[in-house]
Amino acid sequence: VRFSGQDVERGTFSHRHAVITLEDSKEEYVPLAMLDNGAAKFEIYNSHLSEYGVLGFEYGNSISDPTFLTLWEAQFGDFVNGAQIIIDQFITAGESKWLQMTGLVLLLPHGYEGQGPEHSSARLERFLQSCAQYNMQVANFTSPAQLFHALRRQVKRDFRKPLIVMSPKSLLRHPKVVCSLEELSQGSFQEVLMDPKLESTKNVENFVFCSGKVYFDADDARDKNKLSSDKTALIRIEQLYPFPEKKIAEILSSSKKIKQVMWMQEEPKNMGAYTTMAPYLEEAMVQAGLGSMRVIYNGRDMRASPATGSPYKHQKEQQALVDTFLSLYK
Repeated sequence: VRFSGQDVERGTFSHRHAVITLEDSKEEYVPLAMLDNGAAKFEIYNSHLSEYGVLGFEYGNSISDPTFLTLWEAQFGDFVNGAQIIIDQFITAGESKWLQMTGLVLLLPHGYEGQGPEHSSARLERFLQSCAQYNMQVANFTSPAQLFHALRRQVKRDFRKPLIVMSPKSLLRHPKVVCSLEELSQGSFQEVLMDPKLESTKNVENFVFCSGKVYFDADDARDKNKLSSDKTALIRIEQLYPFPEKKIAEILSSSKKIKQVMWMQEEPKNMGAYTTMAPYLEEAMVQAGLGSMRVIYNGRDMRASPATGSPYKHQKEQQALVDTFLSLYK
């Protein structure tokens, strides 16, 4: 494993303690490098704030030795903006232009936590707009097991594709974002996570699809209001691209009572996953015999800036989209 990025040794959001520094001697100890008595390599480096140069260097590393799991993490997801040329010219198009495969992983802390525009969005929409011909994978994980199995899949496959991970900031230390050892050791990656509060979807009238942190906002709200119903399903799409169309079509086909299909997101309507997910979902709806229906949008209006910069206004907007979700239980 080769891991570089801004503050990756400790983890920007205090979610990682990969390098322990002894206070007196300044000696560094890397526990993960000691696994299997150090037989397997684990290299982790704090890199400087020159995303264009560093990401280009790591791209070169990933193609020169595909046996490495090569990862680069931005301090905030939007910092990847400085490396946009590397993304456009090499990561998204390298295989199509030069038959050059790469298994490079980008970890981009992304999420609407009430902070300013420069600390909110990893520009998910830009990556999804560049997705075609199975050129890369774009994901937004909501459990440690999902991340683990996706990373393991990167090196166990007999081919290489870039993996873009939207890492919701608050979920890096959220009390609900946990998993069992069995899920890590025996489970597998799931492209879609069903609503854990439903045993069956046969009576579902409202299918609500989402991705990332907004799931927990909506789930916490229905718990707080003690709302439960077998008529509304809250489903997480963990892998946004390649889109799991067959799986989604099977889910929609499981109910004969569907009244609406909704996409819920935190980002403004012209950002985030909506503009990509809507046509994909509608194609799955056609397969499920729902061709006359259209996807309903639930989220912020179109904006020029990714976030308001006002905690009060942010919370008011966030509550509005959660309230729209809760109205489905009335």
